[in-house]
Amino acid sequence: MTKNKKCTLIISGGLDSTVLLYYTSSTTSSQNIHTLSFNYGQKHVKELIYAQKLSKALGIENTIINISSIGKLLNSSLTQKGEKIPEGHYAQKNMRLTVVPNRNAIMLSIAYGYAISNKSDYLIYGAHTGDHFIYPDCRLPFVKTLNHALRLGNKSFGRVTIIAPFISKTKSDLVKIGLKLNVPFDKTWSCYNGGEKPCLKCGTCIERIEAFKENNIKDPLLSEKEWKLALINYERTKKVLNNTHSRNYQATN
Repeated sequence: MTKNKKCTLIISGGLDSTVLLYYTSSTTSSQNIHTLSFNYGQKHVKELIYAQKLSKALGIENTIINISSIGKLLNSSLTQKGEKIPEGHYAQKNMRLTVVPNRNAIMLSIAYGYAISNKSDYLIYGAHTGDHFIYPDCRLPFVKTLNHALRLGNKSFGRVTIIAPFISKTKSDLVKIGLKLNVPFDKTWSCYNGGEKPCLKCGTCIERIEAFKENNIKDPLLSEKEWKLALINYERTKKVLNNTHSRNYQATN
């Protein structure tokens, strides 16, 4: 990513996009950054409050796009009222229930039009390797193909480049980068359940716990008591995952 360029960022208020926001802020001025957040009918819509506060703290205006009506059309545990958010590690099959069909393509398409309108050089989102397990729209072929398609569809009107700077990074890598950039992790929200406190059991909570654990640091969002419980839940989840992998291996050999 070339320095001092105009950028449009899709941010959620979660760990990944907040690190992305601070990373981008280290490469260009706040006047060159526009942030977009989406209400797509997600149960954890409270994340948008965090997105706005994080942007404001850096002197960046955040715009929330309300497309919540599509939540009823897209079958996912994140959007359907009758569906329970699955618990466990992203590597487990039940996490497929959290997939929101075509979500990133929808968001990126809207954001691309906005990026052209505000004359951005880059449209940026925070996909990383941890998302690759079950989210095809967080993989490099998707980014390259959509970038090509949207450029064709907007030929002669603008030349925005879609990039995902962290697409080869793990969640643990993002925590490490965020620590260097002084990211206020205590002001981010990840939990899919959107309750008063993180549930510490859903896929994004488990992944977040793992990332801080691998950096030998407590999640600043949690109290000492909550962190101890988080580690217990994480170890329990890893044990279930390892047992599942072991059974699958034995069944195929």
